[in-house]
Amino acid sequence: MSSPVLDVSGLRKSFGPDVVLQEISFEVPVHTATVFIGSSGSGKSTLLRCINLLDGIDDGVINLDGEEISDPRINADEVRRKLGMVFQSFNLFPHMSVIENITLSPIRVQGIDKEEARSAAQALLSRFDLLEKADQYPDRLSGGQQQRVAIIRSLALKPRLLLLDEVTSALDPVLVNEVLSTVRDLKHEGMTMVIATHEMGFAKQVADEVCFLHQGRIVEYGPPSKVLENPSDPRTKDFLKRVHEAGRL
Repeated sequence: MSSPVLDVSGLRKSFGPDVVLQEISFEVPVHTATVFIGSSGSGKSTLLRCINLLDGIDDGVINLDGEEISDPRINADEVRRKLGMVFQSFNLFPHMSVIENITLSPIRVQGIDKEEARSAAQALLSRFDLLEKADQYPDRLSGGQQQRVAIIRSLALKPRLLLLDEVTSALDPVLVNEVLSTVRDLKHEGMTMVIATHEMGFAKQVADEVCFLHQGRIVEYGPPSKVLENPSDPRTKDFLKRVHEAGRL
């Protein structure tokens, strides 16, 4: 059995007196997807930000490919070269074309030749049926197209691990499936991912393991068939009942 790509142990995070995450421990083996579910405010987004070193942690250890990246002496920029992060709100640069958004980091961060980076970006855009949008600006794209470009931008860095933070929450319901379809394709291709989502049907399709976060703790985890269809913890049952009533299951 190979070592996990990501190994989080005893993670604790607070903002002032407010404890947001406590005793968070989980592993993500290569080519698998770990999906975090939970109510708003349960700590899902903070957890992803901690993994990406955007937020510091109070206690615990985060290992990426066996290297402790939570060590304060670590070079965060070097670590982020191995991580792709896709946010809720796209975060595309509005003054840059689609292809300029995608090639910016490979050129500036990885030192890739401009033409090589452009060729690789075109291949990614073609793969996700967006090549005709290469020279357009983000405001000319639908929300779903913008989010797919944000995912492609992360893939351009050939990340070891992809972090997806509620990537459909800012989208019109009609546009949700095109983004989820892109993530499903990545799952089938073996991308290692940590995903925070409120889409339970999607979690059921792509997750190898589902973790239910409640008040900053993982209170239940396991395969989707267990956590989503036969949960044992009453807090998980209550959450899923409310999700079902809201029409998201």
